[in-house]
Amino acid sequence: MGSRKCGGCLSCLLIPLALWSIIVNILLYFPNGQTSYASSHKLTNYVWYFEGICFSGVMMLIVATVLLVLENNNNYKCCHSENCSKKYVTLLSIIFSSLGIAFSGYCLVISALGLIQGPYCRTLDGWEYAFEGTAGRFLTDSSIWIQCLEPAHVVEWNIILFSILITLSGLQVIICLIRVAMQLSKILCGSYSVIIQVTDSHGHL
Repeated sequence: MGSRKCGGCLSCLLIPLALWSIIVNILLYFPNGQTSYASSHKLTNYVWYFEGICFSGVMMLIVATVLLVLENNNNYKCCHSENCSKKYVTLLSIIFSSLGIAFSGYCLVISALGLIQGPYCRTLDGWEYAFEGTAGRFLTDSSIWIQCLEPAHVVEWNIILFSILITLSGLQVIICLIRVAMQLSKILCGSYSVIIQVTDSHGHL
């Protein structure tokens, strides 16, 4: 019972993390609240991978919902024995938790690449990735951020939002990993044994 409550709590945590991922990803399209840059495609290419909206957002909401249903549906029957049904549900939980790792991991990787690449902005030489060749070193050298003339404060905007996406998706990965470990322990430790022992009328094997 304790492990079921813990698993349910972990699944519930995925929901607000997914909703925040959607919100943060949407904000990346509107530097300083301006819509003109998105409509003219003058944004970093990594925002068009929809990592926070689709993968760490909508897909994770679906994963969290399925996991909650599996945790709370105690009367689910898929085969003749109760142990068999529990083992089947555990297997489904592992599969969907693994999908959650893949979805949030995708968001984590894309967000990290977007953070390291830097923003697409207007410099004295025109629109370009001003810090693409710095291998992320610009992140600790704020004195060169003034190279980006437009959008205003786009460097800070990208750093903050991509960092938040990395944090949110990283937490999702950790939660899903914990869930996989919990479910595997149930199987490997024999909590759902499907070995049937036949006894005679005297209670002997």
